[in-house]
Amino acid sequence: MVVMKTQILSFANNKGGSGKTTTCSNVAYCLAERGKKVLIIDCDMQMNLSLSFLDEQRVMEYDSGENNVFNLISGKKSIEELPVPTFCEGLDIVPASIRLSEIEEVLYEMGGREDCLKERLSKLAAKKSYDYILLDVPPTLGLWVRNILKVTDHVVIPVEASPWGLFGLANMVSYIGKVRGKEKYPEILGIVLTKVNVRKNYFRDTQEFLKDMKDIHIFDTVIRVDSTIEWAQDNSRPVTAYRKSARSAMEYEELTDDILKLVE
Repeated sequence: MVVMKTQILSFANNKGGSGKTTTCSNVAYCLAERGKKVLIIDCDMQMNLSLSFLDEQRVMEYDSGENNVFNLISGKKSIEELPVPTFCEGLDIVPASIRLSEIEEVLYEMGGREDCLKERLSKLAAKKSYDYILLDVPPTLGLWVRNILKVTDHVVIPVEASPWGLFGLANMVSYIGKVRGKEKYPEILGIVLTKVNVRKNYFRDTQEFLKDMKDIHIFDTVIRVDSTIEWAQDNSRPVTAYRKSARSAMEYEELTDDILKLVE
């Protein structure tokens, strides 16, 4: 089925290190490889999504310059001015800035502060310039994340299969519900297990825990531990672009197919 509107997906979890950025970058690349026009927006001051597609020097230039998401929110730039082409045809990025550390203060001083990002993105979404807009969400639950969720159609929650991986998940799910209220969106598209070691007991323990989560889809595809991901990150590439034969690359391909089936 053809996507009739721009679909906005966020990759979010209240816990750092859960694989949000890695999942976002690889799904974005896989979508572009399937002929989708994709925009990714780096919403995290750590700028790791930006570093997944651009070399460090360019990321630092965007950080210190005006072409970044912070200046979108502060009103210095429009969304139409910001997309930067990546090495992948059909895949653009709006880089982050370390100044996102100040974003809560900026938002609190604005009128309509919960819908600022939605207002900034509305024209671009209406034009259908992109089939998909993907947002990498910082591991917090403040006003900035509320802005991101209010513009989001579907949320993918990566969960690390580790003893601490479930920490904060309940808070994340509850927060999404509060933002949604009586509306249909943001919808939790599903939970994907990352950094999986199938030989460890806590992987099975995590699976058992997730089975008890009512009305939330758990992706059958899991992303296993793979050192190739780190090599890819060191080369400013998603693993799906760096080495397609890698186990994790094939798993992200499968995950993207799973997401497309649910969204389209």
